[in-house]
Amino acid sequence: MPSGAANSGIVRDMQNRWLAPFLNLGHLLDHLAMLVFPTAVVAIGREWGRPYSELLPLALGSFIAFGVFAIPAGWLADHWSRYKVMALFYFGIGVSLFVTGFAQTPWLIALGLCFVGAFAAIYHPVGIAMLVAAPGRMGRALGWNGLWGNLGLASAALLSGALVDAFGWRAAFWVPGVCCVLAGICFLILVKDPGQAKKSSKSLGLHVDARMMARIFSIMLVATAFGGIIFNSTTISMPKVFDERLSALTQSNLGIGALVAVVYTMAAFAQVVMGALIDRMELRRLMIGVGLVQIPMLWLAANLEGWAMLGVALLMMLAVFGQIPLNDAIVGRYVADEYRARVLGIRYVVSLGVAAVAVPMISTLHRTEGGFANVFLVLAVLACGVSVSSFFFPSRAELTANREKLAAQAG
Repeated sequence: MPSGAANSGIVRDMQNRWLAPFLNLGHLLDHLAMLVFPTAVVAIGREWGRPYSELLPLALGSFIAFGVFAIPAGWLADHWSRYKVMALFYFGIGVSLFVTGFAQTPWLIALGLCFVGAFAAIYHPVGIAMLVAAPGRMGRALGWNGLWGNLGLASAALLSGALVDAFGWRAAFWVPGVCCVLAGICFLILVKDPGQAKKSSKSLGLHVDARMMARIFSIMLVATAFGGIIFNSTTISMPKVFDERLSALTQSNLGIGALVAVVYTMAAFAQVVMGALIDRMELRRLMIGVGLVQIPMLWLAANLEGWAMLGVALLMMLAVFGQIPLNDAIVGRYVADEYRARVLGIRYVVSLGVAAVAVPMISTLHRTEGGFANVFLVLAVLACGVSVSSFFFPSRAELTANREKLAAQAG
């Protein structure tokens, strides 16, 4: 390589040394913002004298927006600027959270949460596309990014619980909102625009034919849809589940948030492990294994309380969190860079849009005689669907044969 090109590459790397850290921070803030309300809703219900089953549906619009706006966010990023759209993410989500903290009626909370969801929708199609643009080890990059996202889930429960106990539920929106805006300012100062993806002469799918690509993405979308409902349902309901099932261990908002945070933080490392496995093992085996672990854990969660429930919750979330990098790895491995934000947008529309049914499902089933037991049993059935679909994902041998067939035809 000429010395000028080498020096240019070194300078570019030095300028972008903050890119991955800010993408990881963005993942943390994204999930933190979406789960402030599910923790604060317990305190809001007590202050306003409203039942949980009545207030939780206020979050429905935010989760619908979280999914629906992923496609326009991906399109805008690919056609305008991924860097600028990510800056919009930080400022938009921060202002939306801060304003929601001033709501005086349930409907104003619902409106504020819709804006939070719309700006939060930016992260996954845009941030993940920037992350997997050219990593040396994609699985490792996705694994650590997933860890930060799950730390956002954990910090949402812990931070919101602490702020609610110390200053009231409104502070649970104000403080993260200010943090997001400050992160946006630092992003613009420290991170240089890496530029857009280079156009490729290759087709949307890499190294496999159209039929194999259709099979891969059909299975991915089934796993994405069912897995999204499982992920959303478990993370949304966990604070209330612990409030009901672990009353012998703690009765404060901070105590509940701390227990949820411990579970999420420990389970988050499943993504780091999964990221390392993605770089070493075929995706089919990993998808099957994760699905098979989820089923018994969800069934046990339907029937346990106290310390036993806490232990099962940890194992259950290990399996739930471990699935997340797998679907992103499919996109990173089989989709050309200039299309990734749009394809990821479609994936997250399915994942997060379908997952929005978690809110009315939890609200409805919580009112039934079984309560959360019925919620976990439904999720166990969905986990069966994820596991069955994974058996149809092409093996490494099939993918190799398909590539050789394409190479022979090209020759």
